Amino acid sequence: MEKAFSSKDFHQTFARPVFVKPSKLIHRNVEQAGEHDQFSAERKHPVFFVDLPTKNVSMTIGGLLPGQLTNRHRHTYETVLYVLEGKGYTEVEDEKVYWQAGDAVYIPSWAWHRHQNESDQEPARYIACENAPQLQNLGVALREEEGRDL
Repeated sequence: MEKAFSSKDFHQTFARPVFVKPSKLIHRNVEQAGEHDQFSAERKHPVFFVDLPTKNVSMTIGGLLPGQLTNRHRHTYETVLYVLEGKGYTEVEDEKVYWQAGDAVYIPSWAWHRHQNESDQEPARYIACENAPQLQNLGVALREEEGRDL
């Protein structure tokens, strides 16, 4: 178990990092592990969490069904999407950012956003990388879902 530091432990902050072996280094067959029930229900599209012991970044695989538009939401952490397949757009505040497979999209912190799959036939999939764990560990990660929190 990792030590939790408090203000009395300031003298234990060293100039040289120490390697601590994590509990695991690989999460095999991420999508076969299944959707994250609560997150998928809130976002109204499938979300698969990459389950690794990161403290600063997270990675998820998001799926959009043909024609699907997600709920608007915002959060205090940044997001970078990498589109694996499909075509659509991400609405960031009042701007539509159109994307297709191979594109990367940046979503700034606290920007209202949602995602739309423009195809009525084909699904869209993307990888989302976020600094949510870092902000969660600092106690400053917030997420707001339109329709749930407003």
